[in-house]
Amino acid sequence: MPEPIISVRDLHKSFGSLHVLKGVSTDVAVGEKLVIIGASGSGKSTFLRCLNHLERPDSGEIVIDGITLNDRETNINRVRAEVGMVFQRFNLFPHMTATENVALAPRLVRKLPDAECRENARAMLNKVGLSDKVDAYPATLSGGQQQRVAIARALAMNPKVMLFDEVTSALDPELVWEVLEVMRQLADDGMTMLIVTHEIRFGEEIGDRLVFMDDGRIVEEGSPHEVLRSPQHPRTQTFLNRVLW
Repeated sequence: MPEPIISVRDLHKSFGSLHVLKGVSTDVAVGEKLVIIGASGSGKSTFLRCLNHLERPDSGEIVIDGITLNDRETNINRVRAEVGMVFQRFNLFPHMTATENVALAPRLVRKLPDAECRENARAMLNKVGLSDKVDAYPATLSGGQQQRVAIARALAMNPKVMLFDEVTSALDPELVWEVLEVMRQLADDGMTMLIVTHEIRFGEEIGDRLVFMDDGRIVEEGSPHEVLRSPQHPRTQTFLNRVLW
C-alpha cells in the first residue's frame, strides 16, 4: 500500500474550555475525494483548518506528503503552499482584478516572475470558466463567480491537496451549481480533495469516502452510498433523517 498523502492521528483541539476535536484519526490517499458532513459545531471546519495550521492542534500528529506538521523544524508556509484552501467567504482583494488576485500568491510565495504569474492566473481563470472576467473587479462579479476566482487562486499555487470548507454555503441557491461544477472537474482531473459540505447529494456523487462527524469525533465513515443509504450509527441516522427527508 502506498503511503497516504495525509495522515492524521489522535488530533485534539480546544478553544478555551470548548473541546472541539476529540481524537480525530484518518488517512487520505493520493487522488482521493474525502467528503466530511455533520451538524454545525461538530468540528468539521476546525479539522480542515488544522491541516494547514490555520489552527494549531493541541495534540496529535498530522503528516502531509511526508512532512510532519507538528515538528518544530517544519516550515509551515512550505506545507501551506502545497495545500490549497477555499473558504465559505471569498476573501478577494477588492482593489485587484481577478487576474491580480489569482497571481498574487505565486508571485509572493513561490517568487515567480510577474508575467508568468499573470499568464498562469489567466489559465486558472479559464479553467474555472471565467476567461471573460480576467480584468473584472470582485464587486462586479456574482457570488458564484467570486468563489470560482477563489478556487482559481488556490489552484494557481499548483497544490497537491485542495481543502473546501462549505464553499457554497454563502451563495444564492441558483449560483451553487456553477461552483459545484468546477469541483466536479477537479475531481475528474484527479485532485486530492477534502470537502466539508452541506450539499449531501453532491457529496454522494463526488466522494470516494464519506465521514460523518459529531461532537468532535468521526462517528461513521465508509463509501458515500453506504453511509448515506444504510447508516449504522444512531447519530448518523438521526442527522440524515433530518437533512435528507
